Amino acid sequence: MTRSARRTRHMLKVTGVGAAALLALSACSSSSDSSPSKADTSASSSPKLSGTVTVFAAASLKESFTTLGKEFEQAHPGTKVAFNFGGSDTLAASITGGAPADVFASASPKTMKIVTDKGDAAGTPATFVRNQLEIATLPGNPAKISSLKDLDKPGLKVVLCDKSVPCGAAAQKALAASNLKLTPVSYEQDVKSALNKVELKEADAAVVYKTDVHAAGDKVQGVEFPESAKAINAYPIALLKNAPDAPAAKAFIALVRSPEGQKVLSQAGFLKP
Repeated sequence: MTRSARRTRHMLKVTGVGAAALLALSACSSSSDSSPSKADTSASSSPKLSGTVTVFAAASLKESFTTLGKEFEQAHPGTKVAFNFGGSDTLAASITGGAPADVFASASPKTMKIVTDKGDAAGTPATFVRNQLEIATLPGNPAKISSLKDLDKPGLKVVLCDKSVPCGAAAQKALAASNLKLTPVSYEQDVKSALNKVELKEADAAVVYKTDVHAAGDKVQGVEFPESAKAINAYPIALLKNAPDAPAAKAFIALVRSPEGQKVLSQAGFLKP
C-alpha cells in the first residue's frame, strides 16, 4: 500500500470517530432538552390549596386579620378563611374543649399556654406582633384625661377588660406600675366590648389597645401613657394539632408572618415582634 493510500485510510477513520461523537452529543442534548427541569417538576407538584381555614383570633386582631383573610382568598382561589374573634381565654377554652379550628392567634403567651399545655398545638407557637395599651376617651376628650392617674377622677366612668383576658391583665400591670387602684363601672370580656362602651358614650374612658383606638377612627380619642411600656403584650400564633385543613392553615400563618402580612399589621398599629 502506498503512503498516500495509508494517509487517506487514516483520515477516514478519524472522520468516522468524529461523526460518531457528534451524533452522541446531539442525542444527549436532545434528551436533556425534552426532559422537565427541576423547577418545572417542583412547580407542577406544588399542591393547590382549597377548603376553609378556621381561625380563632383575639378580638384586637379583627380588622387586620379580616384584611389578610381577603388577601389570602384572592391569592388562593377556592379557599375561604372563617374567623372567630373574641377574648383569648374564651377562645383557648373552646379549643381545648374540642372546637374544630385550624389556627389560634392569641393576645398573650399566657392564653396560648392554655392550648399548648393541653397538647392542642402542633409545634411551637411563634410571636408575630406585639401590642401596647392606650386610653380611649370620648371624642374631644371632654374629661381632660392626660394620664393614667386621671382615670381616678371623681365621677369618671371607666371601663376595663376583665383581669382574665390579655388586655385586662396588661391594664392591671400598668395600674400597678402607677400605684393606682381603679373601680371600673364594668369589666368586659374582650377589648372590643370595652371600647364599645366608650363609642356608645356609656363610659368616659376605657383602657384598650392602641390598635383598637386606631380602628375606631373618630369615634374615640386616644391618650398615651408611659406606664403602658411596662405592659406590652406579645401575640403568638400556632397551627392546631387536629387542624381540619392543615396545608391551607400553614399557608395563612405564613402570610401573617410574611413582610406583606407584617405591613398590614403595622398599619393597624401593631408593634414588630
